[in-house]
Amino acid sequence: MPRYDYRCRACGSTFELSRPMSASREAALCPEGHEDTVKLLSTVAVTGGASAPRPSGGGGGCCGGGCCG
Repeated sequence: MPRYDYRCRACGSTFELSRPMSASREAALCPEGHEDTVKLLSTVAVTGGASAPRPSGGGGGCCGGGCCG
């Protein structure tokens, strides 16, 4: 289930909620009980060692690999 980040306009706290995508536009209640919250733009950073194997050879795609005539 996706997590969404929110900020409370009343107290300034930020918090996250796990909810279905179908509920992403619904109002979120601040942990302190305030109703005036906004959904924040979240960014995802993908890092780590799990990656697809790199192709061997000197090419970089079809034309870079010499398959174009």
